[in-house]
Amino acid sequence: MSIKTSLSAVAVSLSLLLTGCNTAPAPESAKSVVAKQSESEKANKLFDDMFMESVMASPVSQTYLGIKKDYGKWDDLSDKSYAEDLARTKSNLKKLDNLDYAKLDTQTKLSYDLLKQSLEQDIEDYQWRYHTYPVNQMYGVHSTTPSFLINQHRIDNVDDAKAYISRLNGVKARFEQLEDALTIRADKGIIAPKFVFNYVISDSNNIIKGAPFAIGEDSVLLADFKRKVNKLEISQAEKNQLIADANKALLKSVGPAYKQFIAYAKNLQAKADTRDGAWKLPNGETFYNNALARTTTTDMTADQIHKLGLKEVARIHNEMRAIMKKVGFKGSLQEFFKFMRDDEQFYYPDTEEGRQAYLKEATAMIDNMQSRLDEVFKIKPKAPLIVQRVEAFREKSAGKAFYQQPAPDGSRPGMYYANLYDMKAMPKYQMEALAYHEGLPGHHMQIAISQELEGIPKFRKYGRYTAYVEGWGLYTEYFPKEMGLYKDPYSDFGRLAMELWRACRLVVDTGIHEKKWTREKGIKYYTDNTPNAVSDAVKMVERHIVMPSQATAYKIGMIKIQQLRAKAEKQMGNKFDIRDFHTLILKNGPLPLDVLEQKVDNWIANPQSI
Repeated sequence: MSIKTSLSAVAVSLSLLLTGCNTAPAPESAKSVVAKQSESEKANKLFDDMFMESVMASPVSQTYLGIKKDYGKWDDLSDKSYAEDLARTKSNLKKLDNLDYAKLDTQTKLSYDLLKQSLEQDIEDYQWRYHTYPVNQMYGVHSTTPSFLINQHRIDNVDDAKAYISRLNGVKARFEQLEDALTIRADKGIIAPKFVFNYVISDSNNIIKGAPFAIGEDSVLLADFKRKVNKLEISQAEKNQLIADANKALLKSVGPAYKQFIAYAKNLQAKADTRDGAWKLPNGETFYNNALARTTTTDMTADQIHKLGLKEVARIHNEMRAIMKKVGFKGSLQEFFKFMRDDEQFYYPDTEEGRQAYLKEATAMIDNMQSRLDEVFKIKPKAPLIVQRVEAFREKSAGKAFYQQPAPDGSRPGMYYANLYDMKAMPKYQMEALAYHEGLPGHHMQIAISQELEGIPKFRKYGRYTAYVEGWGLYTEYFPKEMGLYKDPYSDFGRLAMELWRACRLVVDTGIHEKKWTREKGIKYYTDNTPNAVSDAVKMVERHIVMPSQATAYKIGMIKIQQLRAKAEKQMGNKFDIRDFHTLILKNGPLPLDVLEQKVDNWIANPQSI
């Protein structure tokens, strides 16, 4: 993730989740296109032009899109670039005034409304541009720089290899801009809590381990470069020269950049404190309430979200007690949690064989769901999905599991990443729900389908509303139970445990950022109320701290989707078809929850509109 966290749909989608699309112009003259254009066609061309303008201002976004114009460059992370982004956003907002809204078709009006709202919010949120922690245990230039090169920078020819080397040579300047950004924030009193820096320093040290920085195995970047270059159909002499140039860039740019940054991070750590909530930031209460509104796309207050979380935790605890009775467990819920947390039967061995067994079983679950999709969907993604282990260099600090979207051109599948660093954090009974959420029918169905949609502008294909994205992910943990899955009561417990985890997030996120809970109190709430490993609780609370509001999206989004489905089932009776409902949720790409509700209401009133 870039340190520049623009909140417009275009910028967020580009900086976080884009992969590829076809941007070739139609083979018609500009004059003939204008002559034929309806107002909706004119609008959609404008929307895509805006989108591509943002892409072309960002070499990193270009790479995600498969564009190689600035393949050897990095994004500008300077304050000047922030101002340029704002100016472009204001200019784009004015361009919308040139459209005749009344002449737009329904789908284009929706696009107009969504883009206008996101641009306006981006301008409003410019005041919060420094209210971020540009490096932390979840993301940051120190970790995303190597991850980007490894996972996104393809080497298909010699020029691509030279562009990779150019980016290696650019790391030093990139990190200098990073330090400037951190210094600006520090001068404003915005420094990540002290615990963050041990992760950042450890991850940074991992990048400069091994050759050419020291005797031993190749470093992660050198190994990646060699692997990619050795696949090229060029002479060995050419390969040797490219590898020599990469070694030189690693020694002259990457190594010094990381060493300097590690020293800087240690100095910043000495200035950091142990206050954890957004309340400590300048005008922190207003910032956090705004973040909640953006994340949930609702007007719920922090206190309302906190109380909803407490209510949901109590409900799920009662459902878990029913499972305790089913399996014949004698004891309290807390004792059952301890049993589920500690009993060896629920974990694969902490060995390479155990990790491979986990990946094999997770793949089997995905394959089984793939074979049954027609029961609940009329719409499916074209892109394949694979299960992948989180890379060793970042597994210690990375999240438990996550999804990486496919390239629409078919060059890369969707990937469900499982973090197998701590096997005690990946119990067997949670495998099913985790695979459904991150893979099928969760994020892969949603994000891959969104990328493949036709007839909507690119900013909607690749945009993200967290409550929609993660609400769908959590909802897709739930409905496979209706398909007869989760046959093992312990797996059903695992499903509930994951829902419980998201309910607890409502309590803890608001607890830390609005009620001034400490990191330790947040950890204790998780360990007291869930069966998860202590390491899970630590990682989750630390995630809350550096990403205020983000974790509230899951349960808020899930509850809204469930409410909309229940409403449709009640009002439509036997006309309700779960496959049509799921098509409706997915066929328009990401939407704010209030807009999603309007779509469902329209469908209820006119079932043929699907």
